[in-house]
Amino acid sequence: MLHANCNEVLNAELLTDSPSSSSAWSDRLLGSVDGRSWDLLSLDTPGHFVFLQPSQVEDTLSGEEGNEEEEEEEAAPDPAAAPEDPTVPQLTEASQVLSASEIRQLSFHFPPRVTGHPWSLVFCTSRDGFSLQSLYRRMEGCSGPVLLVLRDQDGQIFGAFSSSAIRLSKGFYGTGETFLFSFSPQLKVFKWTGSNSFFVKGDLDSLMMGSGSGRFGLWLDGDLFRGGSSPCPTFNNEVLARQEQFCIQELEAWLLS
Repeated sequence: MLHANCNEVLNAELLTDSPSSSSAWSDRLLGSVDGRSWDLLSLDTPGHFVFLQPSQVEDTLSGEEGNEEEEEEEAAPDPAAAPEDPTVPQLTEASQVLSASEIRQLSFHFPPRVTGHPWSLVFCTSRDGFSLQSLYRRMEGCSGPVLLVLRDQDGQIFGAFSSSAIRLSKGFYGTGETFLFSFSPQLKVFKWTGSNSFFVKGDLDSLMMGSGSGRFGLWLDGDLFRGGSSPCPTFNNEVLARQEQFCIQELEAWLLS
């Protein structure tokens, strides 16, 4: 290491920016003294410099750079969370019938106009009681599509997607977007076959979805206590429950708009 007055420095050339004022080094220079090339680092003392051999400079600077890299790594923000799947609906409250996996599976079968819309629980038997008329009342003023899901005494989960709100009617209503489904235990979806337009019909004593030849794809009684499921031309469906007659343990109606 050599100490030199600035007058002794020849051919000095600035190589890097000055570090912060808290550092002992202010500028790194390359100079020539006594016919040899040195790395010239200036001290805080005006007019005086210290010459280091290249290996010494590299050790000094590499230590400083390592500290800077550690500080940058510590300051680096955490990776952003993976974006949510836009096809997975958001529920206003937890479902007592469907699991998160079942909700995800069903959402892929909805028409595009429903994708991304939140689910609002309009009716559930645990809160509103076992009454079809109560279901009609809760649906008054609603116009959007509805997902009807239920669990029977065997723990079987099944239901229907209706293209419009459930209501009292003199005849069948709805569109070809309507379908039946069952988790048995894997999801099976039974969509409109085009053979007839018997989608949904509601009266005071029963709710029917899908029909033909006197049979209904899904029907529920006025007390929402008993129901039935049979193959029907509208959806060419299988029996949704384990048997054609069943008892309802829990029923939910979700408005998808």
